Amino acid sequence: MAITASMVAELRAKTDAPMMECKKALTEANGDMPKAEELLRVKLGSKAGKAASRVTAEGVVAVHMAAGVGALVEVNCETDFVTKNDSFLALTQAVAEGIAKGNPADVAAVGALPFSLDGFGPTIEDVRKGLIGKIGENMSVRRFKRFASGSKLATYLHGTRIGVVVEFEGDEAAAKDVAMHVAAMKPVSLTSADVPAELIERERSVATAKAAESGKPAEIAAKMIEGSVQKYLKEVSLFNQPFVKNDKQTVEQMLKEMGTTVKGFTLYVVGEGIEKKVDDFAAEVAAQVAAAKGA
Repeated sequence: MAITASMVAELRAKTDAPMMECKKALTEANGDMPKAEELLRVKLGSKAGKAASRVTAEGVVAVHMAAGVGALVEVNCETDFVTKNDSFLALTQAVAEGIAKGNPADVAAVGALPFSLDGFGPTIEDVRKGLIGKIGENMSVRRFKRFASGSKLATYLHGTRIGVVVEFEGDEAAAKDVAMHVAAMKPVSLTSADVPAELIERERSVATAKAAESGKPAEIAAKMIEGSVQKYLKEVSLFNQPFVKNDKQTVEQMLKEMGTTVKGFTLYVVGEGIEKKVDDFAAEVAAQVAAAKGA
């Protein structure tokens, strides 16, 4: 039986599997659509292993809050296209909910949490592997944080790429404003004293190099370096930053005015720190054509 482009498109729409895989399955099933669909489900289960080595620098951030307990999670995939896939989004939300309810010890333990989707299950890991086969892209739970300290929680999601949770006591609207501020200004700590030592050293080395270039006397150069470091500490600590909604006051001043205490914040930006793989698109297409000829 002749395999038409419309048959391939129909199978792809049903399974989300790559086009070439759909064509192979239909050829093997002699055009029988249900049989081809079944063949794909069986065959693509093995794809999870092949995809596991590929870089997942795209993805989404999700949050789940219930009864004073919350979770913030980043789940990655390979392309921006998959971040809009309903099954991938459902998996991400299930991960966030599962972490809030199940309190897993680490990322590896997340996979054992119960969840079923699209005929895959009964665990999150089974669903993850199933979706890798179905969609044809690697996916991974990168990181999470669970909140259960008893503090009130304010959250803010900027689309699906930036997520913030603020732990606070006091006014909810003020805390929500702080969460939005964190998403916009990306502080690294609450106060100057909390800025990680490695970040301060990096800033100090940059300032030292600039001071050396200036040719100023040692005493003045030392003051320049210290001034740069102090400026940096104010710029990256939340309480010292000018509040985004009113830059005439700092975040700390706004919170004091609103009778609110922020105890901590967590900021996730999708793909932050992941080395993205830049592919040569023409070379990739040529490789696929060569592979198809050899098939």
